[in-house]
Amino acid sequence: MTASVKRAFKYRFYPTCAQAAELARTFGCVRKVYNLALAARTQAWVLRQERVNYNATSAMLTAWKKTDELAYLNEVSSVPLQQALRHLQAAFTGFFARRAKYPRFKSKKKSRGSAEYTTSAFRFRDGELTLAKMDGPLAIVWSRPLPEGVRPSTVTVSQDGAGRWFVSLLCDDPAVRPLPATDAAVGVDAGLDHLLTLSTGEKITNPRHERRDRERLAKAQRHLSRKAKGSANRDRARRRVARVHARITDRRRDTLHKITTRLVRDNQTIVIEDLSVRNLLRNHTIARAISDAAWSEFRSMLEYKAAWYGREVIAVDRWFPSSKLCSSCGTLHGRMPLSVREWTCDGCAATHDRDVNAARNLLAAGLAVSVCGAGVRPQREPSRTGPSATKQKPSRREP
Repeated sequence: MTASVKRAFKYRFYPTCAQAAELARTFGCVRKVYNLALAARTQAWVLRQERVNYNATSAMLTAWKKTDELAYLNEVSSVPLQQALRHLQAAFTGFFARRAKYPRFKSKKKSRGSAEYTTSAFRFRDGELTLAKMDGPLAIVWSRPLPEGVRPSTVTVSQDGAGRWFVSLLCDDPAVRPLPATDAAVGVDAGLDHLLTLSTGEKITNPRHERRDRERLAKAQRHLSRKAKGSANRDRARRRVARVHARITDRRRDTLHKITTRLVRDNQTIVIEDLSVRNLLRNHTIARAISDAAWSEFRSMLEYKAAWYGREVIAVDRWFPSSKLCSSCGTLHGRMPLSVREWTCDGCAATHDRDVNAARNLLAAGLAVSVCGAGVRPQREPSRTGPSATKQKPSRREP
């Protein structure tokens, strides 16, 4: 029997004035403790070559609460403060494993306010969630039901730049289990004219969410630029800009969820191209369009959903000439500018749609790797998943 999958269910809620004030204090204390612990760990290593771990920072937190300067840390629940220290430890673990950059200090203006509560710091009963040191339950909009009979293990409360409040409940979801196996396989070519082109010939339209709201965003940004810094009017104008960005992000994420869910349910094997989005964004002519297409987010969604439902995602090397290779006879053609959308093969006289041909070649290459074991599928960038198994880099010295 397979273990159930941990899944987060995110809902919007509307706090009372007292709850909002308490949460704002908690967010501030979480940010303060995180920054103090990061400064202490950095200073201890730079000055004394001393290692500081989670247990040491937890002892520091106890001492900080006893000082007059930081006595206000006792006014909020202690659990989110301890969780902040655990998150810092995880950040350092990722840094020394070469999966992430060195942890950065949290900014009041730029960092997202959030606080994480474990089971000892909240009560979930009869569909009502009450947090520690909170006056009454949260008014949550239950847009979808939680899995029947499950209880959340952690609760994360956050506020985005648009001022919206969200609560995320981490639960075991028994409904997530491998789907029945199928022989269906599909190659997927990412693009800009069309968001995705499948080896079946289907083309998924690029909704261009950012372009559709660009005029509204520009207007909101012009209003923001006219407001005096530090004024209440500027803060309201900033929230208007954030609301436009939130609308774009929500619509984009909704589109990607629907596409990736359909691909995973309908296909046993999904073959994609290992695009280096970070390098592509250096081309300022198409960087905005690439960011709007969200290729990296598409791949992340595809991979974790495939892991949930027992599917396979194969990433073909980015240097594979999928567009210039004839999917009918295998003839490799020379230079092919992006302006060429259709071309005729010199070897077999077959006429190809550039994107459909690329998707078919990706599918063939991916299936060859899966069946024959030829080569190793490209790994994600070291900053995201660590060094590949074929060549281990020396680990960094941990403070």
